Parts: sequence; structure tokens; C-alpha cells
Amino acid sequence: MLRVALLGGESSGKTTLARQLHATLVAQGIRTQFVDEHLRTWCERAGRAPQAHEQAGIAAEQTRRIESAHAEVVIADTTALVIAAYSELYFNDRSLWPAAIAAQRRLGLTLLMGLDLPWQDDGFFRDSPAVREATDALLRRELQAAGIGFQTIYGHGAQRLRAALGAIGNALGRELTPDDPALREGSGRWQCEACSDPDCEHRLFRALLARRTGA
Repeated sequence: MLRVALLGGESSGKTTLARQLHATLVAQGIRTQFVDEHLRTWCERAGRAPQAHEQAGIAAEQTRRIESAHAEVVIADTTALVIAAYSELYFNDRSLWPAAIAAQRRLGLTLLMGLDLPWQDDGFFRDSPAVREATDALLRRELQAAGIGFQTIYGHGAQRLRAALGAIGNALGRELTPDDPALREGSGRWQCEACSDPDCEHRLFRALLARRTGA
């Protein structure tokens, strides 16, 4: 069983990509289970954001749902790591990190959403692009400090989906999109504009910075 975690701040595209991955894998005959974001469900039901003392229970429930899922591939839209990041960001509470890190270590593949998608206000939960960037920074800090490998997924639409499928294909050792020349290597290293190679990341950020400064 491969458990795949999608991480990222608000409006980073993780829910859309998670659902696309689930649908694509099922269509290819892979027994797949989707685990949605418990935090969002909680907020929709309560009609508000959680308070500091409610964060730990939400994080624990997210972990429980992921670990109780059983399929060849489990696609998790968010893990307790994101809730721990929000707890530090909004409440200056770092107490959720140890349990969240321990749970993250038990997952097979961590995909971090790149920040190349435009931030969109949902009129309810989302705060600002600055919060998205701060959440991304906290997630990277903790993953790197814990030595947990992750792959950053960039691109728009089909490009982002191909990049994520490439990562999952490598983890499974099989081809997921045999008609896509970019992914025909299956279990080998894939090459595309949206890969997680650090040099590619550096080039992307340089391009974004140049675009922002008009260089």
C-alpha cells in the first residue's frame, strides 16, 4: 500500500489535484481511496475556524482517517502537518509538530504543492497569499529538519497532474500514463517542466522573480 500525502497552504491546488489523482488512478484500474481534508469539513460544519484548543483533535482525526484507509494507493488531501503549521502560524503553538512529524514519517510519498498557482479567495476560509507563503515556509522547514523527503509539484492543469503521476509512478515502479511520452520510463527518473528537481525549482523562482521585477 502506498499512502500519498498532498501538502500546501490555502489555495495551493492540493484538493483539486488530489481528486484528479484519485479519478485517474481508479480509471487505470488501481484500487485507490481518497481521504479528504477534515479541517475544511470541520469548519464547514461549525461555520467558523477552530480555536487553539480544538486544533489537536482535528489533527488527530486527520491522521486516524489516513491510517484507517486501505487500498493499493491512498490519496490524502492534507495531513496533520498542515494543521500543525496553522497552529504555529495563528496561535504560536508548536505543540502539534512532534505527532504530526511522526505521522508523516509513516506515509510513503509526500507531495508539496508549488506556489505557482494564483491565490483565489473563497469568501470564507482563505486568508491571504501571505498566509499561503508562510504555511509553505513552515512545512518546508519542518520536513527538512525531520529529514522527510518531499517532492514539489508545479504546473497548471494537466501539467501538474502529470508531474504528480510521475512521482507516484516512480514510487509504485509502474507506468501510470503509458500514452504520455514524458512518463514512459515508469519507475525511472522522470523529466518535465514541473518536476521536483532542485535546479528546476531554482529556475522557476528566478523566472517568477524576474517577472515580478520586470527584468
